[in-house]
Amino acid sequence: MVFGPLVEELWAGWWWSGIEHAAGRVIFSGIQPTGILHLGNYLGAISNWVKLQNEALPNDEILFTIVGWHALTLPQNPQQLSASRRDMLATLLAFGIDPKRSVVFYQEDNLCHVELSWILSCITPLGQLRRMTTWKSRLAAKRNANDESEVDESMLNAGLFTYPVLQAADILAYKATHVPVGEDQTQHVELTRDIADAFNRTFDPEKKFFPLPDVLITPNRRVRSLKDPSSKMSKSSPDSSSRIMLTDTFSQIDKKIRGAVTDSIQGITYDPVNRPGTSNLLSILSACEGVDVEEVARRYEGKGHGALKKDASEALEGLLKVPRAEFERLRLDQTYLNAVAKEGAAKAKERSQTTMERVRTMIGLY
Repeated sequence: MVFGPLVEELWAGWWWSGIEHAAGRVIFSGIQPTGILHLGNYLGAISNWVKLQNEALPNDEILFTIVGWHALTLPQNPQQLSASRRDMLATLLAFGIDPKRSVVFYQEDNLCHVELSWILSCITPLGQLRRMTTWKSRLAAKRNANDESEVDESMLNAGLFTYPVLQAADILAYKATHVPVGEDQTQHVELTRDIADAFNRTFDPEKKFFPLPDVLITPNRRVRSLKDPSSKMSKSSPDSSSRIMLTDTFSQIDKKIRGAVTDSIQGITYDPVNRPGTSNLLSILSACEGVDVEEVARRYEGKGHGALKKDASEALEGLLKVPRAEFERLRLDQTYLNAVAKEGAAKAKERSQTTMERVRTMIGLY
């Protein structure tokens, strides 16, 4: 995923359709407009979305959105945000999201999200929002960064506090049935279910208008920093050699992999606890090849880190070469990107407006 206020949080959990679907799933996933992604973002989220799209049944509906409103929970440079949202769209398309099979759009192009968010915020208890992990972690971080003992909620903005309600609205506007998330991202789906249940009990106790979306756990490959394998790969690290960006050239990839931290133990084994650096390279190679990591490790019995790093670099180049070139082509074709976003937003609004018409009727605003 996913769309929390943390800049690199990828939140997956959205879907589409204001009309009823007889049997298919309605699956929706969103991502923050953080611009160019790194390898961990791709393996942890985008590759799962492509798999969901490609393996969807005929009656399933899939929607992907770039969540600009969620990005505003942290300070943004307007020009940079504008460029980052376009780069994110180009990235999704280059790495396998097909606008003919999935709806792709910018969240801010559909006002149904914010309308439903306001309605849902009026039935959401403050206590539930205060229990959200992201809110508590941001408040704790603010306190730790401040020398004064008196630090309270007033130091954080209201959007940071209420964005989980907007996430619920993102989901419920399309009456999603399934939310693809990693195992550590289920709290937001649980809140969405609580809010949907509260709405149903208040306004539609018999028919239960909103479905309670199910969590769809997706594989979450945790790619570690190449320089500090105790930490995850991150764009926020000051050391650019700690991460593989999806736009890196082969020479950049090879240099970063050759400089990756490993250990002085003889031989190659998969042991994330005692050999995190070596295990990280094995995990990256196994992800590129689509092979179990233990099977990959067995191939390197009697070999050294030089061979492992060489193969990891070549496998990464094989994974990224074609989509990297496609990304560079797409980011220059603003006409096409705008057309994809416009068409996707029109489809999203068509479905969500049907939902909102019924919601307004149920709450007495029609």
